[in-house]
Amino acid sequence: MSLRVVFMGTPDFSVLALESVLADGHNVVAAYSQPPRRSGRGMKERKSPVHAAAEAAGIPVFTPTSLKTEDALATFRSHAADVAIVVAYGLILPPAILETPARGCLNIHASLLPRWRGAAPINRAIMAGDRETGVMIMKMDAGLDTGPLACIGSEPCGETLVIGENETAGELHDRLADAGGRAISAALTALENGSLRFRDQAVEGITYAHKIDKSESRIEWSRAAVQVHDHIRGLSPFPGAWCVVPFPGGSDRVKLLAAERVSLALPKGAVPGTVLDDDLTIACGTGAIRPTLLQRAGKQALDRKSFLRGHVMPAGTRVD
Repeated sequence: MSLRVVFMGTPDFSVLALESVLADGHNVVAAYSQPPRRSGRGMKERKSPVHAAAEAAGIPVFTPTSLKTEDALATFRSHAADVAIVVAYGLILPPAILETPARGCLNIHASLLPRWRGAAPINRAIMAGDRETGVMIMKMDAGLDTGPLACIGSEPCGETLVIGENETAGELHDRLADAGGRAISAALTALENGSLRFRDQAVEGITYAHKIDKSESRIEWSRAAVQVHDHIRGLSPFPGAWCVVPFPGGSDRVKLLAAERVSLALPKGAVPGTVLDDDLTIACGTGAIRPTLLQRAGKQALDRKSFLRGHVMPAGTRVD
């Protein structure tokens, strides 16, 4: 017997979870997503990825701007859901909503809780130099990602993933989305057969993944190469870590969307932000990095060799 599910999500990250729930035969009676936004050329109104996927599957879609009104609560209650699945939805669920589904609200969170509670766990894990991360299923409560972890037997319901040395936030995002789909499938199967259990999160090791602010995205070349490298990876593809590069007639912002660390001893007196050779190796506070994917403002992203064919940056060039 399938579960009656309300699915609540907005971006691409959520779509694989929705598809997994549908593939398992559960009855998704409603989908909730952020309202359509104007974007792109012409500023046309665009539905969110979850909105479009749910409509394609014939699921009624609701896009309230708040869940705190009596009308919103009445509508939510009318779905008579067994469980709500919440993943990157974008609205706070008030207590009355959390208490409505008969078996609660389950959240797919992209970290190894209690590390990186909050809005940007994928970016923050990479920016902090973490070697691993993962997804966990959590029963939501009124706190910020503080609810008990869903478990099958003694093990949390989720997956641990090793973060690749040069892996970007965008690449890790896609792998975590796949893992989230598998984790919620396992959790719902256990919920349906009565074997899903919950345990409180650890009280040690709590960190918070605050929302990424664009003011963080400028590269600080005085930092160690490992930190610069993690900063670049953690902000790719959005908002993109950037620096100011000299061009004929002036200078312009260039986003570094991927890079690799370079094993070399810096020349004596090397100034951070200085190009060290003809292959765009750039000195950091200690060590050096070499960009592998660059994007000048308003232009398409180019690999390093293509970028250098169009803009020579000899040794001694300074970036800021």
